[in-house]
Amino acid sequence: MDIQRKNVGKRKAIRWTVSILVILGLGVGITYALSRLKPAAPGVPMSTLWPDVVKRGPMIREVSGIGTLVPEDTMVIPAQTNGRIERILIQPGNAVRADSVVMILTSPELETDLKTAEYQAKSAEADYQNLKATLQKEQLTLQSVASQTQADLSTAKLQADRDQQLLKNGLISDIDAKISTEKVKQLEAQAAFQVQSVEVTKSADAAQLAAQQTKVDQFRGQYELKKSQVDQLQIRAGFSGMLEALATPVEAGQNVTAGTALGKVAQPTHLKAELKIAETQVKDVAIGQLASIDTRLSGGGSNGLIEGRVSRIDTSIINGTVTVDVALKGALPPGARPDLSVDGKIQLEKLDDVVYVGRPVFGQQDSTVQLFKVDADGKYATKVKVTFGKASVNTIEVRAGLNVGDRVILSDMSAYDAYDRIKLE
Repeated sequence: MDIQRKNVGKRKAIRWTVSILVILGLGVGITYALSRLKPAAPGVPMSTLWPDVVKRGPMIREVSGIGTLVPEDTMVIPAQTNGRIERILIQPGNAVRADSVVMILTSPELETDLKTAEYQAKSAEADYQNLKATLQKEQLTLQSVASQTQADLSTAKLQADRDQQLLKNGLISDIDAKISTEKVKQLEAQAAFQVQSVEVTKSADAAQLAAQQTKVDQFRGQYELKKSQVDQLQIRAGFSGMLEALATPVEAGQNVTAGTALGKVAQPTHLKAELKIAETQVKDVAIGQLASIDTRLSGGGSNGLIEGRVSRIDTSIINGTVTVDVALKGALPPGARPDLSVDGKIQLEKLDDVVYVGRPVFGQQDSTVQLFKVDADGKYATKVKVTFGKASVNTIEVRAGLNVGDRVILSDMSAYDAYDRIKLE
């Protein structure tokens, strides 16, 4: 006969509960363990990477910028007077002398003013000559009268002397002798007055001539001014070199006013480099620092590089850059001309003994970044934290995180930010 077992269902329920709890615990543990696992190292072709080796030694700090060659000496050609452009004789790119006529202006008003000034000057000159002749005639008349008085005085003196002798001999009366003496005195007074009158008249004549000469000079000056303005309708280069450009717009038939810039003349053989340096890098640039300008030209024994020194630093910032002028030394390579695009490097300082490496894509001065360092076996690269110091164009100082001889990857590795390790293929 069957014997009924007690608590069998209860024990089964307990076993099922325990089994479920164990399974749940194992599931949670496996899930947690899987979550703690790092992702597998992705493979990266070594041929696509840019590796470098950490070195120790001297490092030259440089900043770089792009720019153009510009003439050191330039001169703007201005319009000296109002006028209309009749002809343009020389086009940009041609050599000019100081007296070369670049263009011709016309101005009917100015030419009319010149004729008027010429007539006024000639009229004033004629008035001066007429006055001079009149005064000379009057002066001659006065001098003639004075000369005649002097002659009469001499005759009267002789007659008075004769009468005194006759008086002594009793041949004439005392009254006749006194009359002769009195006549001499009258003529002497008259002669003295006439001499004084001649001198006063000379002074008055000189004053009148000076006043008229002032008018002559005034009208002659006006004439010379107008003549100079008419001459300046022929626009000359004023500077030996090359006509670099005409102002925009400048064309035949255009009316221009005095002071309008018509063109620019430059010395094509005396050039300097104008570099655009980022405002974040220009703080260490100073006057006199060495620079190297790459014109990307070659030939004639030149590799296209020109040495120079910083000669000027602009005080303004335009579009995030500062203009730095570099005075060039030595002969320019063949083909160097104004507006030629160039690359330039400015030497800031030389660090004698530092640990350095090639500058990574995102390596900035005085910053901390993460780089992949190639393992000793060369099969993997592991991410390490690196602290940088002073930076140059292509190199940067290493202050912490790397040792001399370490190989690091300088390429842009932002695509692998989620990985601490990569496999090099």
